[in-house]
Amino acid sequence: MEKTDATDTPALIRQSIVESIAFLEKQLAKLQQDIDDHINKHPDLKADRDLLISIPAVGPQVGNHLLAVMHTHQFQSAEQLAAYLGLVPVERQSGSSVLGRPKLSKAGPARIRAVLYMAAIVSTQYNPHIKALYQRLQERGKSKMSALGAAMRKLVHLCFGVLKTRQPYLAKLCNLVLTAKTVSTALVIFDCLWLINTKVALNAGFNN
Repeated sequence: MEKTDATDTPALIRQSIVESIAFLEKQLAKLQQDIDDHINKHPDLKADRDLLISIPAVGPQVGNHLLAVMHTHQFQSAEQLAAYLGLVPVERQSGSSVLGRPKLSKAGPARIRAVLYMAAIVSTQYNPHIKALYQRLQERGKSKMSALGAAMRKLVHLCFGVLKTRQPYLAKLCNLVLTAKTVSTALVIFDCLWLINTKVALNAGFNN
């Protein structure tokens, strides 16, 4: 539409474009409703999405994309999931020489990386865990894109974690992090409680 607004486009063509956009938006809304209905009809999918969207910055769109990946592939670790999504930094080499800074491998589905990228931007403001990581990396001199890449990777690790442990994101602790005197102190507390929950859940799984 921007091009038609900037040029002298005939009225009939403009109307055709408007109608095409409206049709596509209607089809997109129907498709989204079909996806939601499918998830709501399957308790396991609905439970997994509820766990995912318990993480600040992970909404239904991100949740649905990750559900599609994690329910069609068997990942043994968060690192495997991050590698599949192309979020692992790799070095460019020529012989024995390293060329520039490490960059994301960008393997796997680009559409999911695009969704995660937007979620990572939101998470640097509203997810206390990732916000602290992002600020810490920038203080160390990392570039904005490098820090965002790490934020995307951390977000994926959190998503894998809530599904692995069957525990929602620690929403109550988010308030503690936001009101703590220092981000670093709050992050230490957060990590300790996260590890405790993870260990308890894994031990319970091994004992069953």
